Amino acid sequence: MEERVEETAAPGAEPAPRRRISRGTQTALLACGLASLVHLIPLLLPRNMPEQELAIARVMTEPQGRVRRLKPLIDHPKATGAELREAAELLLEGAPTEARELVEEAERREPNALETQLLRARICRVERMERCVQESFERAARMAPGDVRTDLLQADMREQDGDVEGALEAVARALRKAPGEPAVQLRHSRLLGALGRFEEAEAALRASEARLPAQRLYLELGLLRTREGRNEDARSFFARAVGEGPQAAVAHFHLGMAHFQLGDVDSAEEELRTADRLDVSNPRPLAALCAIQLKAGLAEAARVTKMDLERRFQGQTELIRDACRADR
Repeated sequence: MEERVEETAAPGAEPAPRRRISRGTQTALLACGLASLVHLIPLLLPRNMPEQELAIARVMTEPQGRVRRLKPLIDHPKATGAELREAAELLLEGAPTEARELVEEAERREPNALETQLLRARICRVERMERCVQESFERAARMAPGDVRTDLLQADMREQDGDVEGALEAVARALRKAPGEPAVQLRHSRLLGALGRFEEAEAALRASEARLPAQRLYLELGLLRTREGRNEDARSFFARAVGEGPQAAVAHFHLGMAHFQLGDVDSAEEELRTADRLDVSNPRPLAALCAIQLKAGLAEAARVTKMDLERRFQGQTELIRDACRADR
């Protein structure tokens, strides 16, 4: 369809053609304008929404910068309990006092949230406020008497303090609440093994065998045999774990360590390098290899491994120094 052309006459000049914009062109321009407006809307919104502050704080590393960004959320009317807990979590290590203030506001807004009490217990522990820790656990138990998370967090804290018996008691309570939960049964087995109660530990593992992937079962049995000092049996179980899951870096790592315990340094290096290749974000395989090479008298190989570690894991200076220490 041709566009209409209008002619106008002006004195002393030739009439100039003037085109009308077609309806289709008008529609396209209107659509482009609306699309541009949609993209501009976020720029016109308020910039201090809780989710925006949290997103910025997540990429910050300096504690006081995070405090300046997150502490105002205490007075923000739109901040939810979950957002306040996340803010407190981000401040937990570097600014526990401010983290506690945030979690107390989260408790005020969501008084029945178990997660708030568990986070409060962790914060109070960092501040060495034992009474506060105990009160938080008591509140959590009243809120959700059948929830295993309270017991498992208590077990974590006891184990960190070196109280393995106390940790076992806490996990046993969790196991009574959730007798068929594989993760709780595995934790129970590991603590029994740490106390040298190997037969009970294996029985606990076997009880959850039907609910565990075969690779995980073999891995746990291998770890148990390692604690017992039965290194040949451990290597056998780790090899079976690798067979069940060839792409599992953790299985290759433990198989490599079992090879080393049995004096096979070449096989240990092969498995540790495989573990490193499968999980390039984890420095443990190369750190273990560096330590093994030094123990085996392979100083030049250890030097090269250390250089690789330093190049790839610049934030892990202490781990690298400890693993590649010549006087180990």
